[in-house]
Amino acid sequence: MSAYSSKPEIVVEQLPVETKSTRGAARAALDGRLRGLAAIVPFLGPAFIACVAYVDPGNFATNIQGGSAFGYNLLWVVVVANLMALLLQTLSAKLGLATGKNLAELSRLHFPRPVVLLMWIASEIAAMATDLAEFLGASLAINLLFHLPLLVAALITGIITYLILMLERYGFRSLEIVITALVGVIALCYVLETFFSQPDWGQVGLHMVLPWEGNSSSTLLSVGIVGATVMPHVIYLHSSLMQQRIIPRGEQEARRIFRRTLPDVVLAMGLAGLVNVAMLYMAAATFHAHGQTGIADITTAYQTLTPLLGAAAGIVFAISLLASGLSSSTVGTMAGQVIMQGFVGFTIPIWLRRLLTMLPAIAIIAWGVNPTWTLVLSQVVLSFVLPVPVIALVLFTRRRDIMGALVNHRITTALAVLCATIILVLNVLLLYQTLGGTLPFLN
Repeated sequence: MSAYSSKPEIVVEQLPVETKSTRGAARAALDGRLRGLAAIVPFLGPAFIACVAYVDPGNFATNIQGGSAFGYNLLWVVVVANLMALLLQTLSAKLGLATGKNLAELSRLHFPRPVVLLMWIASEIAAMATDLAEFLGASLAINLLFHLPLLVAALITGIITYLILMLERYGFRSLEIVITALVGVIALCYVLETFFSQPDWGQVGLHMVLPWEGNSSSTLLSVGIVGATVMPHVIYLHSSLMQQRIIPRGEQEARRIFRRTLPDVVLAMGLAGLVNVAMLYMAAATFHAHGQTGIADITTAYQTLTPLLGAAAGIVFAISLLASGLSSSTVGTMAGQVIMQGFVGFTIPIWLRRLLTMLPAIAIIAWGVNPTWTLVLSQVVLSFVLPVPVIALVLFTRRRDIMGALVNHRITTALAVLCATIILVLNVLLLYQTLGGTLPFLN
């Protein structure tokens, strides 16, 4: 059976105007009626939504800690982690395009029901853990910027993210534009932070390509950087964003659409990678260079930036955290909907999911739990779940009966297997250390 024969028919008249407009522009580009930059624009968007998860508050925490403790030395880890993310998000986008189904739906079709239920439960927990960290990050940013109580900031965060989610009723383009704009705000903030911090560009260039490990502490922090970078929920989400966005008429056209999708993935994930690099070298140039090697949480980073670089640097940092938290929390809620619909075939109203996913954060804030400890706990939860979608993604994208003309090349599959293996091993090490183990052979 062709990978395209079972794709659902779309009732065009029921689509939002902007969705029909984007699809019309994409069709014009495929037919040769649009050329140049105008022919690329209709294919941009999904990866910019997915890339938000790679610049979320968890990344702020690990990159700042890595830069303050070890200077520029762990930049290569950030580069490797983002290259792995680039490959996995490319495979996820390709899966949705080739099959017309997302990763969760394909798992339900091809795996035994007990396995599917376990995957669903694990993935829901991961989505909620991710959203918890992102929600707390946005709330903390509002608290730092406007000096509002953290509980009030959390309620404001919930309202804003719900309003952003409501844009989806007008079509996918409005939501893509808002999320992309928030990513742009984060990037602009780190351009300004670069200006404020004045990093050593020679050291930046050297340590982006030179592997370095000092001791067990730096090794385990490297593991944390990878764990905070590659996110399970957006592997599910990216395939969903692609599955009915621009529907190919056959295998040859699917190849053409995939080639036009690659700039979206490369640009979005490249931008996320640069922001992560900037987070770490800013911490290296600001904190480590001034002897502040123990900066391990977001609030301390904000409070330390002001005396070192001035009030403007602290404000810019908090604005970037706010944009990160709002956008990534929105995307986390979207991913939760995809996971539920894909694995078990039903959804709940978006307002109810937003309410349910914000309740743990509200409870943690009300009980006075340390937000930094909560961020660490969320990364531990993600460590358990991350291998699940990565392994499923590799299994599906290597099968010609599922992928058709977009099946992986052998080299692509080998690289994907290598990524899955590295992630699995590193997350086992992270869990072992977090649960109280030691690694004497790294001392």
